[in-house]
This record gives sequence, structure tokens and C-alpha cells, in this order.
Amino acid sequence: MVKILHVSDTHIGSGFQHGSINPETGLNTRLEDFVNTLSQCIDRALSEPVDLVLFGGDAFPDATPPPYVQEAFAGQFRRLVDAKIPTVLLVGNHDQHSQGQGGASLCIYRTLGVPGFVVGDRITTHRLETQNGAVQVITLPWLTRSALLTRKETESLSLVDVNKLLIQRLEPVLEAEIRRLDPNVPTILLGHLMADNANLGAERFLAVGKGFTIPLSMLTRPCFDYVALGHIHRHQNLNKSNDPPVVYPGSIERVDFSEEKEDKGFVLVELEKGKVAWEFCPVAARPFRTIEVDVSEIEDPQAAIIKAIEKKPIADAVVRLIYKLRSEQLESIDTPALHQALSSAHTYTIQAELVSQLTRPRLPELGIGTSIDPMEALTTYLDNRTDLKDIASQMLEAAQKLLAAEEDSWLATVEIAEEESKKLVGSKSDRQLRLL
Repeated sequence: MVKILHVSDTHIGSGFQHGSINPETGLNTRLEDFVNTLSQCIDRALSEPVDLVLFGGDAFPDATPPPYVQEAFAGQFRRLVDAKIPTVLLVGNHDQHSQGQGGASLCIYRTLGVPGFVVGDRITTHRLETQNGAVQVITLPWLTRSALLTRKETESLSLVDVNKLLIQRLEPVLEAEIRRLDPNVPTILLGHLMADNANLGAERFLAVGKGFTIPLSMLTRPCFDYVALGHIHRHQNLNKSNDPPVVYPGSIERVDFSEEKEDKGFVLVELEKGKVAWEFCPVAARPFRTIEVDVSEIEDPQAAIIKAIEKKPIADAVVRLIYKLRSEQLESIDTPALHQALSSAHTYTIQAELVSQLTRPRLPELGIGTSIDPMEALTTYLDNRTDLKDIASQMLEAAQKLLAAEEDSWLATVEIAEEESKKLVGSKSDRQLRLL
């Protein structure tokens, strides 16, 4: 039984906007977070110990990371070299140079001849000898159009047609590798790709260059005992029959708030020919918390926002506070008090959103085009203004007095008009009366 650790999408050097500078190290705290979670993965590889480590690609945000970021990644994987654990580093889309030309950031490990390290930057089969037997790994790195097609072949095709042509070109290449496999040796397909029924995460915003979607049927071949994937940040198994498992371990840290509710970790695999068992192992990644509250119809918006903050476990988390309010409520917000309430967070942002008066809920239909009792209209209005509930009764009483006074004044006016008419009847001619 061969033990394998499958990890992917470390993206070391990402998410600096959600961190701060550690005064003791001079490094961004989010870089330290990513290194910490990668260290948890390597710790597990050493403590098991595993016989093989598979890295599914996307080591960094791009192919030219700063030297201190490269050093942080290399420092963790060096521990595998020291422990003599074979490792396959697959090239992902973020590891490739622009347009897929000019090599990849991970190729330096092959150039340096790092013992036990294999770099998967092309479609080929690697036979690896581990402490518990041989394993075959077919590497399928991130493929772009230029890897399989020429510009002339694609210039007049739609994206759908290009995708179909790419699949047609990939199938015989993959089939050729499958035919060369030793049927008695456990086989793994290690790919950095987008499968056609995967649930997407933040990678849809991070993708550099356009890849193509590979049908699941190409991955669920009976010759594969385990399919180890990278690229999708959300952990998932695409083949519920587990024959074979088609597994994305997901990323090891949250890149942004789109991954707020996702578990982060790696996968441990126990493998022999025709038999596989695997489990997802979470890591202690930095939590992200969103606090969203609408105070536009609340009498004391400040108290409501503070209460919403207190309900969330924000200690050491990356937090964003979003509150909605009306423009006339702005003066009632004590911003320094909000900063104080959020002070236990690792980092935080505060975002106020003004609610347009045009988008506020309309009052119930009051009978447009027909007459309506004024008191009924006022009562309906007050029922929909919770901020006026304390003075609603006084407003109704005042309205009744105004209406009563107006009615008395109108009746008095009518009586005066009638008296004047009687006087005119006795003093005017018939013609004048007719005119009147």
C-alpha cells in the first residue's frame, strides 16, 4: 500500500491586500498564513510518513514571483527532499509564463536536479520508485491552444469549435500514454485542468489565459486508480462512484471572500493496484468573515451595526463590514467606535452603502385615481414607517384636529354664502339674479 499526499493551488504570494506587515519579520502576514498552511501539509507528509507527494499546480500567483516568495515555497518542499520523499510538481496556468511560452516557474527544480523531484510540464508518464513500491504518474499540465494547435488552425473557428478541436487533439496523445502503462503498477493521472462538471471557486477570477474544459469521461478510465487534479479551489470529488476517484483537494488558503465558506486542506491517499482509499484533511486556514447589515429602517443604526459585529467570531479573522443606510443617517454613525469594535480582527474593511430613496419599498396601493379618506392614507403611511412609531398616535390626533378645523371653517363659509344670497334675492333684478 502506497501512501500519497495530494496538495494543490498553494498560490503563495496571493491575498496581500487582506494582510498587514509583521513588524518582526517585515513580511506580509498573509504570506505567513500561506506558508503556515503549506507547512501543515508538509508536516503531515513527514509524520505519516507518506511515500509520495503530488502537487497539482499553481504554486504562485504568476510565473515570476519575488525571490522571497520563491524561497518560502522552496523552504517547505526542501523538507521532502531531506526526508527522501519523491515529489511530482505539476505546472499549472499560474506557473506558466505569459501565453504559455518561455518555461514555467517550477522548471528551476528540474534544472537544478533536485533529488527526487519531477516537474510535470508536458504530457508524459513517470515511473516513480517509492518505499512501498512503484507508482506510474501521467502528468497533464495546464494546456493552452498553442500547446496543441497552430494559430492558422484556429483563426476562423468559434470558441466552441476550438474547444472541440483541442479535445480531439488531446485524446490520442493521452491514449498513447495509456497504452504504454504497466497494467500491474498503480496508476495516477495528475492534471491541472477544468473538468466539465466542477463547481468553480475563486479561480474563475484568477485565471490567466483561456484554457478549455475536459470531459469527465476522459478522466474516469479504468486504467487509472486515482485522478489527482488541481486548478479548482473548492475541494470536491467529481466521480461519486469512486471508480476512480477524481479529486480536487482545493486550495490551502482562502484567496478572497468568494472562498469564505470553503474548507481548505489536502488529501491523503492509500493506493494499490485496483484499490484506493482517500480522505480530505482540513488545515487551519485564516477565517474570513462577512458582516452585512441593513440599518436603513432602524431608529438607532449605530447600535444595530455594533450588535451585528458582536454576533460574529471575528478574532484573528479577515473581516469585511458592509452596512446599508439612508443618507440622512450618516451623521448618526460613529466610525471610530466601529473601528474599535472590529479591532480584534486580523484585518478589516468597512463599507457603507447608501440606500437610494427610489429603491425603497413602495407603500401599499392607496387607490390612485379614486378618492380616499385622508386619515386612512395617513394611517397606512405610519404603519410603514417604523421610525415614526413613537409619535404616530400624536400625528394622527393632530391630523384629526386639522381636518375638524377645516370642516368647521368650510361650514361657516357655506352659511355666510347662503346669507349673502338671501340679501341679493331681495335687492337685485331678475336679470342680475340670473347672472348670479
